[in-house]
Amino acid sequence: MGFFTDTSVCIGCKACEVACKEWNAVPEDGLEFTGMSYDNTQGLGANTWRHVAFIEQERPIGGVADEAAPDAGPPDGDGGLRWLMSSDVCKHCTHAACLDVCPTGSLFRTEFGTVVVQEDICNGCGYCVPACPYGVIDQRKDDGRAWKCTLCYDRLGAGREPACAKACPTDSIQFGPLEELRERAADRVDRLHDLGVDGARLYGHDPEDGVGGDGAFFLLLDEPEVYGLPPDPVVTTRDLPSMWRHAGAAALTLLGGLAALFAAHGSVDRGRRTTWYGRRGR
Repeated sequence: MGFFTDTSVCIGCKACEVACKEWNAVPEDGLEFTGMSYDNTQGLGANTWRHVAFIEQERPIGGVADEAAPDAGPPDGDGGLRWLMSSDVCKHCTHAACLDVCPTGSLFRTEFGTVVVQEDICNGCGYCVPACPYGVIDQRKDDGRAWKCTLCYDRLGAGREPACAKACPTDSIQFGPLEELRERAADRVDRLHDLGVDGARLYGHDPEDGVGGDGAFFLLLDEPEVYGLPPDPVVTTRDLPSMWRHAGAAALTLLGGLAALFAAHGSVDRGRRTTWYGRRGR
């Protein structure tokens, strides 16, 4: 199971942020005016499991269809202002580096294919924070434990959709079996291309990508970097097996050298003792 977020119909209402906080009892944040944007939560973190980004663009649009982006500016190519709204969340990677590095088993893969943190087992080591290629996982300052989206694991167990998808008024956030969502997303991209939205693309949907595909993927209207997403994410623990093999080979080589050194040293000692005993006999 997973999320498909269609940013082309996101209106930036932040209902998903509020629903996530209410259902999961996530502490408040973002009440201070940053002066940088209308988006005062700024990004995902331990106290923001869903984040709606407001991306302001002022450039020639060139015929963007109203249906795809109703606030995208004039469709005659003369330029204008458009807002790109995007509700970001933990990607629930198929190959999740946070699972690889967690020493306590606090992070685990659920029966729905999602990745969840068990806060009562987390020891606050923080290894998962740099391991995440998307920078999603964060530690709370008051207790040091790691927190992130659980895809409302308790709701899924009761046969209910996640709170953010339930609250989304435009169906920008869609929940369901990943294969069905991928088919739906591909059809949506084709439709947008037919409407003249050439920049529409999918992100995180490919099972052959560097993280084995995301459990939460997106339809974007611009390059991933515009939304603050890495263009080619790779599981950060990808090279661990080869690193351990090289370390093991180096250790064996070192042990072999030490054994040879001790053997040579022992031969020298035996030779000296033989010479000494021979001289005493004479």
